Amino acid sequence: MIWHITRRELYDNLNSLRFALTTVLLLGLMLTNAVVHLREHPERIQKYREGVAAYQNRLKSYAEESLYRLAQKGPGDLYKKPALLRFCAEGGETFLADHTSVNHRWSTDTLESFWILTYPSGTLNVNNVRPEVTKVDWDFIIGYVLSLIALLFTFDAVSGERENGTLRLTLANPISRYALLIGKFLGALISVSIPFTLAILVNLLVVSTSSDVYLDAAAWGRLGIIFLIALVYTCLFLALGLLVSARVRRSGVSLVILLLVWVTFVVFIPNTLISIVGGFSSSKSTHGLSERSWQLHLEILDEYYDRRRDVSKNLTEEIQLGGEIVTKEAEQQAQLRAERLNQRIFQVNQARTITRFSPVTIFQHLLESFAGTGFERHLQFLRNVQSHARQFQEFVVDTDRTDPESLHIFGVRDGMSQKSVPIEAVPKFEDTLSLSKDFNTAAINLLLLTFFVIVLLSGAYLVFVRVEV
Repeated sequence: MIWHITRRELYDNLNSLRFALTTVLLLGLMLTNAVVHLREHPERIQKYREGVAAYQNRLKSYAEESLYRLAQKGPGDLYKKPALLRFCAEGGETFLADHTSVNHRWSTDTLESFWILTYPSGTLNVNNVRPEVTKVDWDFIIGYVLSLIALLFTFDAVSGERENGTLRLTLANPISRYALLIGKFLGALISVSIPFTLAILVNLLVVSTSSDVYLDAAAWGRLGIIFLIALVYTCLFLALGLLVSARVRRSGVSLVILLLVWVTFVVFIPNTLISIVGGFSSSKSTHGLSERSWQLHLEILDEYYDRRRDVSKNLTEEIQLGGEIVTKEAEQQAQLRAERLNQRIFQVNQARTITRFSPVTIFQHLLESFAGTGFERHLQFLRNVQSHARQFQEFVVDTDRTDPESLHIFGVRDGMSQKSVPIEAVPKFEDTLSLSKDFNTAAINLLLLTFFVIVLLSGAYLVFVRVEV
C-alpha cells in the first residue's frame, strides 16, 4: 500500500510544472558550479606548486650550507594543499590562510634568533562560520535552493487534499494514516532526488573531463558520503513540509508558514547568532601581540647580558649560555603565538556550537568536513604543520648528535654541526587528509541532523493521526 501511494505521488509530481522548473534550475546551478571550479582550480594548483617549489629550494640551500643554518632557518613556509572537492563547499577558504610562515629574526654581536611558526592574522575568524551565500557551490545549492524546493513539494501534500476533498475519500479506503504519510514522504523524496541526482551527475561529468581535476577513489568515496548527507538534509525539510501541511487546512497558509520558518532558520538565525557572537568575542590584536613579543625579547636579552658577565672568560659556558637563551626565546615566542591561535580556535568553536540551532549551518559543517575545506580542514592543516615542526626539530637534534666534531649545544653556531645535510634526509612536509578524523569531527553534526529528521517525521505523524478530514 505504501508503494502504491508513493507511485501516485511520484506520478503527480513528475507531471507538474514545479518538477520541470526544479530540473532546469538545479541543472543550471550545477553547470555554473562546474564551470567556475574548472576556471579557478588550475590557478590555485599553480600557486600551490610555486609555493612548494620555493619551499623546497630554500630548504635545499640551507641544508647544503650547514646543519646549523638549516636548524636556524627552520622548515620554511608550509602550504595547505588545495581541496580537490572545493566545488562542493567553499568553506570560507578565501578567509583562511593557505600557509604558515617561519619568522622572527633578530641578532646581536654573538647570537642569531631561531625560527618560530607564525600564523597570519586572518587565519581564524568567527565570521568564517556563517553560511556562505556568495559562492554557487554545492553547499549553497543544497543548503538553500534544494531545501526550499523540498518545501514546495510538500506544502500541499496533506492540506491540498483536504481542500479538494480527496483526503476523506482516500482514508475511506482500508489505508492507514501511517502508510499514507510515509507514501507521500517517499514520493516527494524520490521526486526531488531525480532532478538533484541528474544535476550532480552532469556536474561531476563536466568536472571530471578536465585534466586539472583528478577524482581518485578517496574523492569519489567522499562524494558518496556528501550525497547521502544531502539526502538526509532534504528529508528534514520534506518532513517539515508534511508537518505543517498536516497541521493547517489550507495549502496557501501552509506555504506562508513554511516560507517564514525557512527564512528564520536558514537565513536569519545563522547570521544573527554569528553577529552576536562576533560582537561579544574579543582577541588579542596584532599590535598587542607585537608589543608582548617585543617585551619578551627585551627581557630575554637583558637576562643574557646580565649572565654573560659572569661567564665571559669561559668560552664553553658562553656558548652554552647563548644556546640556552636562543632556545628559551624561541620557545617563549612560539608559545605566545600558539596561545593567540588557541584563543581564536576556541572562539570559532564556540560560535560553531551556537549556530547549530540552524540546520543549514549543521549541513554546511558536514559538507566542509567531507569536502576538505573550511574550519575543520584548516585545523587538520595546522596539526600537520605542528607535527612536521616537531619532526623537523627532532631530525636536527638527532643529526647533530651523529657529528663527533659538534659540541651538541643547540641554538648557536659554535655549538652545532657545520656539516652539510643531504636534502633527501630532511623531513618533507605532507599535508594529508584523514577520513576517520573527518568522521570523528562530523559525528555530532550527523547525529543532530538525523535527530531533527526523526523528530519532524514523528511530529508529522502525530499531527496527521489526530487531524480531522
